[in-house]
Amino acid sequence: MTTPFANFQYEIYLAGLAGTVPELPTDLTQLEAHAQAAMTPEAFGYVAGGAGSEDTMRANLAAFRRWRIVPRMLRDVGERNLATTVLGTALPAPVLLAPVGVLSIVHAEAELAVARAAAGLGVPLVLSTAASTTLEDVAAAMGDTPRWFQLYWPKDADVTASLLARAEAAGYGAVVVTLDTWLLGWRPRDLRTAYLPFLRAEGIANYLSDPAFRAGLAAPPEEDRNAAIGHFLGMFSDPTVTWDSLAALRERTRLPIVLKGILHPDDARRAIDAGVDAVLVSNHGGRQVDGAVAALDALPRVVAAVDDGLPVLFDSGVRSGADVAKALALGARAVLLGRPYVYGLALAGEVGVRHVLRCLLAELDLTMALSGRTSVAQLNAELLVPAEDVSR
Repeated sequence: MTTPFANFQYEIYLAGLAGTVPELPTDLTQLEAHAQAAMTPEAFGYVAGGAGSEDTMRANLAAFRRWRIVPRMLRDVGERNLATTVLGTALPAPVLLAPVGVLSIVHAEAELAVARAAAGLGVPLVLSTAASTTLEDVAAAMGDTPRWFQLYWPKDADVTASLLARAEAAGYGAVVVTLDTWLLGWRPRDLRTAYLPFLRAEGIANYLSDPAFRAGLAAPPEEDRNAAIGHFLGMFSDPTVTWDSLAALRERTRLPIVLKGILHPDDARRAIDAGVDAVLVSNHGGRQVDGAVAALDALPRVVAAVDDGLPVLFDSGVRSGADVAKALALGARAVLLGRPYVYGLALAGEVGVRHVLRCLLAELDLTMALSGRTSVAQLNAELLVPAEDVSR
């Protein structure tokens, strides 16, 4: 079938005949600069910032420039299909929205606006444990659109079990376990403003609404918010978790388990041995370790290590449809988009998120077609050459 995504550009051009031009950037690399004016300095620093000197953030972006797309000519690309399936989840395109917490600091409608925008296009959302909206309310806003739940693995086993049970009951299709945030990275932008939103009860809706969490409080959160915040901080994550701990997590849920934060091929092999269902190559968008390997540079080695043994997903540094195509060509089954949709949320709420997604999907569709490909399966290693080979 012909995908509808590329038609978005013609909607824009036709609107131009009536003198209407887009209010939001169509070059997604410009979103950050526009969004800064719409956000408080503290909120912008929290979203846009990274660890240390932010060298890892820059490396993520630079890694995409080291690969060049080689278009092929005289191929019938009139009919195209970006649809794919990952862990039983049907995707209209190989794109999901990455888990981003505390969205109430970005826009009043927070995750609900994101959920409605994603559902309108059929794009799955991976909801953060640290959301400002309960997972049940987000599920209701998503309707029949697939969604996954991201887990920051708490110290409290009862709270872990309760969150997983709630996710299953609310129709989430997988659990994405973040492995790289047992401790918060050194983030100078946040430190400069002494800003940690959790201390202001932002991003802890799933905890405050959780019966196991509330059972550990002497008084309800509505009566003693500071005590609830302290209880949250004491259990948010457990830096003593090891590979041996995964067996207990597996016993607590029937959902497929995705390990997020895999960058070394040996860790990918251990994930297979642990019986998880997929891995997500990610360095948390450069927010955790300054000077870490770029996620895209790690992707081919992880893909080679699993040897089709399990799906490999990808995030960190994606800013365009061409970036998505490159990650897919290097072996990712699907790509998660993070900061760009958050900037869209800051600029125009649900409308802004929808705009960002439509731009990204249109560019992905056109990149695929103009490169001589008609399906996601054709976005393979033959699409790319290293930039240094081109310059020789």
